[in-house]
Amino acid sequence: MITRRHALKSAAVLAAAFASTPLHLVAQSAPPTGVHALPPLGYAYDALEPHFDAKTMEIHHTKHHQTYVTKLNEALKDYPDLQKRSLDELLRGLDTVPEKIRGAVRNHAGGHYNHSLFWKTLKKDSRPLTPDGALNRALGELFTSEEDAKEQFLKAAMSVFGSGWVWLVVDKDKSIKLVTTANQDNPLSKGQTPLLGLDLWEHAYYLKFQSKRADYVQAFLSLQNWEFIEAQYDKIRA
Repeated sequence: MITRRHALKSAAVLAAAFASTPLHLVAQSAPPTGVHALPPLGYAYDALEPHFDAKTMEIHHTKHHQTYVTKLNEALKDYPDLQKRSLDELLRGLDTVPEKIRGAVRNHAGGHYNHSLFWKTLKKDSRPLTPDGALNRALGELFTSEEDAKEQFLKAAMSVFGSGWVWLVVDKDKSIKLVTTANQDNPLSKGQTPLLGLDLWEHAYYLKFQSKRADYVQAFLSLQNWEFIEAQYDKIRA
């Protein structure tokens, strides 16, 4: 029979052993390893308050984005040649991905790429778009004014049935277009290069905005990181 003194002594030994064990060895479960990894958000989860709430940002990044990374690594685990491809290469070359895993790569490489770009294009109190810059001139050919741009973006976002994204992309002819995709599809698969995209899945906004997608879109339109977006545009058109 185990005495109370013996039980307490054993518990103390176990507690001491646990305390001295590195955290990475006692974690309940670690994501499967692979060539793709969850990128850092780049700012605190509450950095976009009050537009985007901290809890949604934390869950969105550590749970939803992490799941796409994990599932992509699982899909590619038996394909070393595909593991050498970048996300851009995977999405532009979906027709060369084996049919057995093409759907998984489309969904999870798309989810990984889409979110990685999404985080980078968000910034509170960003500087305005450069008035005489190349991007501003290009946007002037697509929209009649800043208000028109916001109205058209909102209209496109509200037109997406169910889950998807609305994008500002650079097309093959280097013109700028406003497009939408379903689920985690990405414009790269159509030969277009995204400048910015808005996640329209409910997990991106439901905690704060519930079913008010329009309010979420309006909040997003206050958070463009124009410095990053302009730099991306310059790279694309170079």
